[in-house]
Amino acid sequence: MRPSWEQYFMDIARLVSSRSTCLRRQVGAVLVKDKHIIATGYNGAASGLAHCSERGCLREQLNIPSGERHEMCRGIHAEQNAIIQAALHGVSTEGAVLFCTDQPCILCSKMIINAGITAVYFQGDYPDALARAMLSEAGIKLVKWES
Repeated sequence: MRPSWEQYFMDIARLVSSRSTCLRRQVGAVLVKDKHIIATGYNGAASGLAHCSERGCLREQLNIPSGERHEMCRGIHAEQNAIIQAALHGVSTEGAVLFCTDQPCILCSKMIINAGITAVYFQGDYPDALARAMLSEAGIKLVKWES
């Protein structure tokens, strides 16, 4: 039996996560519009900068728990990178659907809301209840994907 289009894009998000250079959590994201991929992203350092896999994890060194103090990280989240890639190439994210290997954090959720993304499919949990609440308040469909 052929997988659903949602399963197909979630599988691609998992594949994209393999490009991650984060030492703590490998995340992949795929932005889809009209069932076509418009951008992908994975978590890692900003373009041209040394990756955490080369320099070590600042968050580990400072003993920062997951879900806290996002600013204390060299990396950019997968969802952010997907939105940035779409912008960089002049592709509108209005009405797009995001497939992500993990639930978005509050920072990514605010970007998702302002980017006009209408739905987020995610697989792994992330300790951020405020992110879920804001996405819900914004009317963005949030689907925990079980596969």
